[in-house]
Amino acid sequence: MSILIAGGGIGGLTAALSLHAAGVGDVRVLEAVPEIKPLGVGLNILPNAVRELAELDLLDELLEVSLPTGTLGYHNRHGQLIWQEPRGVAAGYRWPQLSVHRGRLQAVLAAAVRRRLGEYTIVTDARVEGFTVRPDGRVDVRVDHPVAGRRSGTTADALIGADGIHSRVRACLYPQEGPPPWNGLVVWRGTTVAPPFLDGRTMVIAGDDRRRAVVYPMSAPDGPDGGVLMNWAVARAADPGQAFEDADWNRAVPPESFLHHFEDLAFDWLDVPALIRTAAEAYVYPMVDRDPLPRWSHGPVTLLGDAAHAMYPMGSNGATQSIVDARVVARELALGNTPAEALAAYEAERLPALTRIQAAARRRGPEVVIDLAHERAPDGFDDVAEVFPGGELESVSADFARLGGFDPQTVNTRPSLAVPTGAGGPR
Repeated sequence: MSILIAGGGIGGLTAALSLHAAGVGDVRVLEAVPEIKPLGVGLNILPNAVRELAELDLLDELLEVSLPTGTLGYHNRHGQLIWQEPRGVAAGYRWPQLSVHRGRLQAVLAAAVRRRLGEYTIVTDARVEGFTVRPDGRVDVRVDHPVAGRRSGTTADALIGADGIHSRVRACLYPQEGPPPWNGLVVWRGTTVAPPFLDGRTMVIAGDDRRRAVVYPMSAPDGPDGGVLMNWAVARAADPGQAFEDADWNRAVPPESFLHHFEDLAFDWLDVPALIRTAAEAYVYPMVDRDPLPRWSHGPVTLLGDAAHAMYPMGSNGATQSIVDARVVARELALGNTPAEALAAYEAERLPALTRIQAAARRRGPEVVIDLAHERAPDGFDDVAEVFPGGELESVSADFARLGGFDPQTVNTRPSLAVPTGAGGPR
């Protein structure tokens, strides 16, 4: 069986590794950029996805380039703690939650693909532009090579569109869809080397109903000054008349162009403006997602990750769900009778859950507690229990985890997504 993957991001590379582990021998990854470089900012990978990377025998490598997250805290705009909970192993999972630079994670995955599947498995400067399904069920794929200035074609038994929020494979399946919808918020993201805050393993989300800051370390202290690689993201409503021609995470901006919006988010335990001011890089992005689809799989063609279910960055579910997608699609392709049947089974398992998570992200996911805290106590509080009675805060977080199937009980006890040795359909 030959599988073509459009996109060499987190989901596409994990799919390649998972297919190889499942015994599918002919896998190619087509990546549009001419060279895979360690670009981007931070990601949080939840334990349900870390379990999958561990089962691919990558956990030790990932621990060398990431930091296990120990605690998540939600704070109001005054820096007061609304809700705090343990994460990863501290929360009862068998696997950690990892904070990692996207480029470092991608580099680990790409190196593993080349080492295990062959140096030429990843083909760069190769953007999938379209496809045609043959009468025999195979897929003829049209490929553009922008740097080389040429076009080519290739054929596979199945095509997986893991080519991101601007997926060309998705556009071919849904040509009338148009650009990703924007909710009117603008996000600025970046990385900074700075001293650790609190216990050095805490992820913080702070703000009010208009502005939000997310900050977490991605490395242990290093060097004589003990600095850590810090990821930060800040968001607010767009200025009147502000517009974006497209959603491009690589649009660099100077920190001073937006710093004034967040100057007062300086607490005695974390100075958000200082992180922005001393950033090594800063990027601006409209907060967009994709509307849920009725179908991902069309015969031997399917979608994965952001191409299938791009969502707002709430609850650390973007890369996490892409990794789980990759594992499920590989299992189904290895065990299925035909690619079309396998991709239909993958969709049946993943699409309903992801549609629910997309909807929850549009409602701000568990970050809704910050909105509620501002609504109920805009000037702060003496006792958070007076603002949130009973177990309201705990239930918000637990309900979101159960919704996505990544609560500790489910993650720790569900069957492995790996294909048993000797099992599987045609290769």
